[in-house]
Amino acid sequence: MITGIVLGIASLVIVVIIAFVIVSTMTGANLLTATRTSATVSNESTGGVNATGYTVDGASVANVVSGSYVLTEAYTDVAGTPLLIPLANVSISSSGVVTNATVTTYDSNATVSYTYNIESSEEVSASFLAGNLTAGVDNVSSKIPTVLLVAAIVLILGVLVLLVATWQKMRMGGGGI
Repeated sequence: MITGIVLGIASLVIVVIIAFVIVSTMTGANLLTATRTSATVSNESTGGVNATGYTVDGASVANVVSGSYVLTEAYTDVAGTPLLIPLANVSISSSGVVTNATVTTYDSNATVSYTYNIESSEEVSASFLAGNLTAGVDNVSSKIPTVLLVAAIVLILGVLVLLVATWQKMRMGGGGI
């Protein structure tokens, strides 16, 4: 009985370790990034580019690769004429917030063009698998003290039964130790 419990726990630990190794190898070797898709947005109206920042519409897209936003163009409107904003004057953060890098505030007619990458479905699945494995290990590890306590009680009861059986046998035969 005890051997079965120990083997069961050891097998579970080995399977979890193997699963972690497989998932981390696949993500670490960038095997899942080959099917990422790239999106391009042209002339998105910003409502103004200033120091407080403007969050691009692409920031609300699911599974965007963090840090994949790249500004390609920025324009402002000066008296009805589009004026190219130097990319050195504007920046976009890893979460898709466009801010002005200078003291100049570009009006509400400013537009930006940018690209970003979207994770592949394989990457999303691997992330969920890793998250579920971690949650599962946490759940199982919180139960281990209870399982070990039950196993210890069973072991103690088994030893007591063997001791009582040996004592009964010695008493019946009239022998001594």
